[in-house]
Amino acid sequence: MGIITDNLDLWGEALWGTILLFLAGGAIALVVGFVVGAMRVSPVPIARGVGWAYVNIVRNTPLTLIFFFFAFGLPLLLPGDPDFLVLAIWALGLYTATYIAEVIRSGINVVPVGQAEAARALGLTFGQVMTQVVLPQAGRSMVPPLMSVLIALLKNTTVAAGFSVVNLGSLRAYMSERGENALGVLLWVAALFVALVLLLSWLQNYLERRLRIAR
Repeated sequence: MGIITDNLDLWGEALWGTILLFLAGGAIALVVGFVVGAMRVSPVPIARGVGWAYVNIVRNTPLTLIFFFFAFGLPLLLPGDPDFLVLAIWALGLYTATYIAEVIRSGINVVPVGQAEAARALGLTFGQVMTQVVLPQAGRSMVPPLMSVLIALLKNTTVAAGFSVVNLGSLRAYMSERGENALGVLLWVAALFVALVLLLSWLQNYLERRLRIAR
């Protein structure tokens, strides 16, 4: 326990960094993912093409290369000194959005096509069909894969440690400078990640129960 109690300042900063990366990156991923997912099933060919290109280019690029672009390429195009925390949040969010977009697309495809066609025949717009007919039915099937993507996002936050962003992934290096045992630090970091993942699993079970009751 001395590894934690003797270094509460570092543990608090690192844990907050991980949570901030996860929450802010997750918010960006959910918003962009829903938009791109809707584009993937849009009746407009250009929208489908843009959505397909975004998903396949970004998803098939290693996350480390995405980080390299945001850390070393994007600052050359932006004025002022870059905030690596903000850049890391956007890198995580835009990368994870591709996986969320595919979850949205697959969830939408679960709903029978005839329901969307009937809604359009009644005069509903594409947006109304999605929000009032398709997504409420697809939501339940999307919860487990969505939570799996968010759990992967939580673990991917450690990649930011290689780009001077303080989080749980960077603790080993900082704690080694203070003379702490590296293996002990890694075991505590692993325990914290297990606790956070269990919290997300509880949230998944809660959402599934709520949606099941609603039906």
